[in-house]
Amino acid sequence: MAKKQIKKEEAIALDVQLTKTEAFIEKNLKKILCLIGAVVVVVLAGFLYNNYMNGKEGDAQKAIVKSQEAFAQQQYEQALNGDGTLSAGFLRIISDYKGTKTANVAKLYAAICYAKTDKYAEAIKMFEDFSQKDDQMISPASLAALGNCYIQQGQNDKGVDMLLKAAKSANNDAISPLCLLQVAEVYEAEGKGEKAVELYKEIKDKYFRSPLSADMDKYIERAAK
Repeated sequence: MAKKQIKKEEAIALDVQLTKTEAFIEKNLKKILCLIGAVVVVVLAGFLYNNYMNGKEGDAQKAIVKSQEAFAQQQYEQALNGDGTLSAGFLRIISDYKGTKTANVAKLYAAICYAKTDKYAEAIKMFEDFSQKDDQMISPASLAALGNCYIQQGQNDKGVDMLLKAAKSANNDAISPLCLLQVAEVYEAEGKGEKAVELYKEIKDKYFRSPLSADMDKYIERAAK
């Protein structure tokens, strides 16, 4: 009877930890999506200014402006599908201007819109379709967001792989420690305390400039139990 009680308590404890982890992932997904949104707006603005051209690309760049405005105002459904008049919507731009750089960027915008409205399966498809660039912020941030979406869908292994890839690709104090912390939280929820401790130590030692590093001792102590 005592053994059954212990198992029950362990199951409850694990369930509580999983709930905490899900809340953590969801909270930090929003941070990552905001980061991508801010960066992509700046990068695309430079792209539009420096690479404007005639023809299909030029038309696509004109078409995306109203959708960007809706996105900036957090009108995600309108940004995706348009308003039926002035705004074509990211999905229409992706379809009508296939093969252009603008259509590729529209996929990233669309992925963020879907994730912001909790449509994670659709977000995953868009993030996967987005052609990764070598930008130091957008590429790893989009991988991190994709990883979070996988986890929201219960695909922890894929999510962890993406987050680790994002951390390695970014190799900076803004994205990397956040990604590693999320993976460590998942490991803890799965009962992989040793692997979690390794990541907490990596954050503490390698990304000591990040504000997250200040809390790593308590995370290490918790995971080591």
